[in-house]
Amino acid sequence: MTKRQITQLSYEITGFAIKVHRALGAGLLESVYEKCLIHELVKNGYEVKQQINVPIIYDEMTIDADLKIDLLVNDCIIIELKAIEQILPIHEAQLLTYMKILKKPQGLLINFFTDNITKSLKPFVNEYFRTLPD
Repeated sequence: MTKRQITQLSYEITGFAIKVHRALGAGLLESVYEKCLIHELVKNGYEVKQQINVPIIYDEMTIDADLKIDLLVNDCIIIELKAIEQILPIHEAQLLTYMKILKKPQGLLINFFTDNITKSLKPFVNEYFRTLPD
């Protein structure tokens, strides 16, 4: 994929998150938003994997640390969903680490406990994004 395609995909995912948030509002469980966002993405032709195990490889040893990413869209954008009062630096670090471990170029941290998704959504890119063609 190109940078432009990933950026467009990120924009479309954001639109679906806004649609889900407008329909449901804030205050529900993260799992509800996850199911609704998956429904929107799949309905619109995107490949979505959910609750994927993230293996930790350390010194040629694979560790099952029970880490899971919420969603992976079109094998390139990791989505971490939250339904909490405040996003903390640990949530950002978690997503950036998942992106690094899985070698994915973009991540979206989406918090549904908000009055405005676009104000609370945080996109992240890493070195894998920078190496993609424009």
